[in-house]
Amino acid sequence: MLSDGANKEDIVAYLNDKNIPADEITLNLIAEKILQNTPKQGYLTISNALQWRLQYGRVVKLNEKVNGIFKLIDKVT
Repeated sequence: MLSDGANKEDIVAYLNDKNIPADEITLNLIAEKILQNTPKQGYLTISNALQWRLQYGRVVKLNEKVNGIFKLIDKVT
């Protein structure tokens, strides 16, 4: 989006469309940070209920090492 000239309002609208669990003030702060510091492509782990389990589960099950992903807690079986 940034390479296509997106502004803060565009980013806030996108975050709203993706149902990021945050209020308008927080979404505006996130958008400002995105504009100030372009994120590298990576794994997004903010999600709701079932989406969270499906999306985050893929990151947890990774066998290969990924820069910036750290396993803090192992599931005890």
